[in-house]
Amino acid sequence: MTYKFIDLFAGIGGLRMAFEQAGARCCYSSEWNKFSQITYEANFGENPEGDITKVEAADIPDHDILVAGFPCQPFSIAGVSKKKSLGRSTGFDDKTQGTLFFDVCRILKEKRPKAFMLENVKNLCSHDKGRTFRIIQECLDELNYTVFYQVIDGQIYVPQHRERIVIVGFDRERYPEDKIHFSFDLPRPDRHPVLRDILEDSVDAKYTLTDNLWKYLQAYAQKHKAAGNGFGFGIAPLDGVSRTLSARYYKDGSEILIAQEGKNPRRLTPRECARLQGFPDSFVIPVSDTQAYRQFGNSVVVPLMAEVAKLVIKQLKALDLR
Repeated sequence: MTYKFIDLFAGIGGLRMAFEQAGARCCYSSEWNKFSQITYEANFGENPEGDITKVEAADIPDHDILVAGFPCQPFSIAGVSKKKSLGRSTGFDDKTQGTLFFDVCRILKEKRPKAFMLENVKNLCSHDKGRTFRIIQECLDELNYTVFYQVIDGQIYVPQHRERIVIVGFDRERYPEDKIHFSFDLPRPDRHPVLRDILEDSVDAKYTLTDNLWKYLQAYAQKHKAAGNGFGFGIAPLDGVSRTLSARYYKDGSEILIAQEGKNPRRLTPRECARLQGFPDSFVIPVSDTQAYRQFGNSVVVPLMAEVAKLVIKQLKALDLR
């Protein structure tokens, strides 16, 4: 059986690639950023639908798994406490209206897929003293999904320290809750990848930092070190793992710099950033370096998400064979 999934807040398709590697088939995608749409279409042959907030849930194709790397926005809990004080019940509509998580909820409510997988930054757990994540858990529970979550570091599969929360859920209206057994039991590769593995043999001189930028970064780091702060550039260890690649990497590349003998350090190339996230070299990069840095910085560690996808599908097959 081939499971169908939808790819929401799709970015450049990292989660799509993961679920396709796990044997599932994408039947719908949505991404509002026009540059990400260009990259997505170049690699998957389809242009994702735009702003999901404008899409009626009923118009989305039926699917087995909802997949979403939804952006974390602040959740307003104003009104929720007031309604509780009046003895009124509050559902996810009240708690999450105005956030993009609301769109995940309304689609889950309308389409009732068998399962979902959501991905977000580690800080989602602690945002607003834990209230945001508590609301997310409550909403998914109200929608009758049994939820599992874990913060996982991508450095199991790529030479990058990248912690993300992964949230998985299964429909308990469809499956008895006592039959739903899921754990993030991820296989570990025999060899730990190191940064040297993803570097290109020949790199254009344009990726070397200018004298002015290199002086600025050194002075900036020195100033913060003197003040007792940990801010500053990072020369990445070639036989270790890098810091987390962020969407701001296009600004100066300071978080992951590669030392060069006899000259200033350089930033990673877009292709190296793609490799750092576990994208294959066949992945097409049709946009400018600036946009590419943003896109890979916002994306996911593909091999990690592929292993989670395999676990989700394995559990679904076990439940469907009952």
